[in-house]
Amino acid sequence: MKKKTIIRRVLTMIALGLLLSMTIIASKTFVGAAYTPDMSNGADNFYKSNKVTMKKVEFKNQYNMNVAGNLFIPKGLKKNTKNPAIIVGHPMGAVKEQSANLYATKMAERGFVTLSLDLSFWGESEGQPRNAVSPDIYAEDFSAAVDFLGTRPFVDRDRIGVLGVCGSGSFAISAAKIDPRMKAIATVSMYDMGAANRNGLKHSQTLEQRKKILEEAAEQRYVEFTGGKTKYTSGTVHELNENSTAIERDFYDFYRTPRGEFTPKGTSPELTTHPTLTSNVKFMNFYPFEDIETISPRPMLFITGENAHSREFSEDAYKLAAEPKELYIVPGAGHVDLYDRVNLIPFDKLESFFKENLKKK
Repeated sequence: MKKKTIIRRVLTMIALGLLLSMTIIASKTFVGAAYTPDMSNGADNFYKSNKVTMKKVEFKNQYNMNVAGNLFIPKGLKKNTKNPAIIVGHPMGAVKEQSANLYATKMAERGFVTLSLDLSFWGESEGQPRNAVSPDIYAEDFSAAVDFLGTRPFVDRDRIGVLGVCGSGSFAISAAKIDPRMKAIATVSMYDMGAANRNGLKHSQTLEQRKKILEEAAEQRYVEFTGGKTKYTSGTVHELNENSTAIERDFYDFYRTPRGEFTPKGTSPELTTHPTLTSNVKFMNFYPFEDIETISPRPMLFITGENAHSREFSEDAYKLAAEPKELYIVPGAGHVDLYDRVNLIPFDKLESFFKENLKKK
């Protein structure tokens, strides 16, 4: 065989090997680049409306931390009158630009003044370290939002409701238990963040597994106390493979693709949705459904999908709550579907609930 031919074949084999390696790396690292998100049922997380004006706002909570929000006002609203208002909280690990703005915009189109907010330690709100978990401060943020809305001249402070999506459903309930100014409480795809962390979904986590998590977080405190690197946990995976679960795929489809991906200024995509390990265990001391019955006679609405993996939490809250209460199940919907699929989200139900329960007396 001629020398040139041998060299040519060797070079070809090297090139093919490099191409194969690059393909493997791409398939592992850049799944999202070739991934097509599921935009069915009107998925429209970044929906904008020409019927509504939006203004960025900031206000202090009782810990003197700045809470960032977006205030949505229906065009043509009579600002010389007092109007009903709704506070909208985002999913746990998300920011107001993910789901909360959509709900706030849609409800503003229906005549309400609405306010989406970034929970402390997330998005544009203050709080260090970033992505920290503090259920009490999250609940305080909802009360601070009532402070803000209740001091607007065009808002009736006796007609303020709250709407919490995913984890914010449990934070809104926690706030409402001690803040009677919240006159109507609705949750969508609610997660009881306490039970989810203590027990796992459908009580799949053993006590031994829980203790292992606590031990890991406790040891990590030493690492970070002595200047070591911060460790993050849970949240949404950054890659999909043949072993990815249906739940992982659902969250990935929203948080890791153009369907719902949003990286706030000052952070990176690698950290979005991930709370710090050492603070996440604080959820294990969080019991939002304890004393939920004391919210009565203020009305509660729990909305969940028929196929939602989180359905158990809305059902548990409904069982424990006192009247008036309602459990509304959306046929064919999963947990993440109710983040942004406008053809599935029951906006008519939310409108009727808040109009009835925030009407003038």
